[in-house]
Amino acid sequence: MKLSKRTTLLIAALALSTLATAQNTSKKPALKETASAASAWPTRTVKLLVGFPGGSTPDMAARTLAEPLSRALGQPVIVENRPGASGNIAADLAAKATDDHTLAVVINGNLTSAKMLYAKLPYDPAKDFAPISLLTTAPLVLVAPINQPSGSDFFLAARNGGDKWNYGSVGNGSVGHLGMELLKSTAGNLGAVHVPYQGNPQVVTALLGGQIQMALVPPGIALPQIRAGKLKAIGLTSGRSALASEIPSLADAGVRNFNLEVWTALVGPANLSKAAQTRLAQEVPRIIRDQDTRQKLFNQGWQAVGTSPEGLTSRIRSETAIMRGIIAVRGIKIE
Repeated sequence: MKLSKRTTLLIAALALSTLATAQNTSKKPALKETASAASAWPTRTVKLLVGFPGGSTPDMAARTLAEPLSRALGQPVIVENRPGASGNIAADLAAKATDDHTLAVVINGNLTSAKMLYAKLPYDPAKDFAPISLLTTAPLVLVAPINQPSGSDFFLAARNGGDKWNYGSVGNGSVGHLGMELLKSTAGNLGAVHVPYQGNPQVVTALLGGQIQMALVPPGIALPQIRAGKLKAIGLTSGRSALASEIPSLADAGVRNFNLEVWTALVGPANLSKAAQTRLAQEVPRIIRDQDTRQKLFNQGWQAVGTSPEGLTSRIRSETAIMRGIIAVRGIKIE
C-alpha cells in the first residue's frame, strides 16, 4: 500500500516521540504515576501508627480498618501503638517516615491545634502530612460519677464546686481538654481543674474512683459504664446522636451553642509516593463506607465517614479555626 508523504511524516514523528519517551523513562521516573503504578503499591507490610494505648478509641478504629485494608492491598497491615504527648509522638514518627509504608491514624488535635499549643512541636501539621481520609467522627459525652445530679443541676453543682472539682482528659491539648475549657466558659465560668491521663480508659477509672468529677469521653468508652449504672451521662456535645440515642444533648441540660466532635483520620508523611496516595484514596473510603465496617465502627461508638483527601483537608482547616479561638480565649499553652 502506498503511503502519502503526510502519512509517512506523521509515522516518523510518532516513532521519534516513542523513542524519546523510552529514553527519558530509562533516565528518570515518570512525573505522573499511572493507575498501574498505584496498583503496584504496597510492596511489603504497611504500618499504622496510633498515638494512644491499645483499647483506646483511635486504636479500635485503626484495627477495624487494618484487616479489610490488608485484604484490599494484598499485604499485611499492622497497628503499632506509640502512646504519649496526646498522640503527637506517633504523628511525628509518621511525618518523618521515609519507607513509603508507614501511615498514622491520628485524632483532631494532631492536625489542628497541636502547632498552636506546642512552641517546639517537632512536625508541622500543615506541611508534613499527606491527608488521606477522615475516617470516623463522634460526639463526646460529658460524664460524671453516678452520685452527681443530672441536667442543669449538675452545672449548678459544678459552679458551686469551683476549683475543688477536677476534670480529666487524655492529655494537655487533647479534644477533651480543649472542649472542657470551652465548656467551662459556655456553661457559666466553671472552675474545675484539669487532670491529664494517658488514655480514656484511665479517665474512666478516675471517674469511677471519684478522683475527678467530670470528663468529656467518646461514647464507645462511656456507654458500657453508663448502661451498667456506674457512671452518669450529663449530655452529648453535638446534639442527639444515633450512637447514644438514650443520652440527651448538652442543650437539653441548658448549655447552648456548644458543638464539638472527636474524629480520627488517616495520614501519611508528605513524601508518601503518589502511587501510595492514589491507592489509599481509592481503597480507604470504600472500606470505611462498607456496611460491615460501618457496623463495627458504630458498635465501638464511631460514625463512619470515609472522605476523600480533599474532604479531610477541608475539615482540618475549619476545625483549626475553631480551636484557635478556644486556645486564644483560654490562653492555653503547653511547654
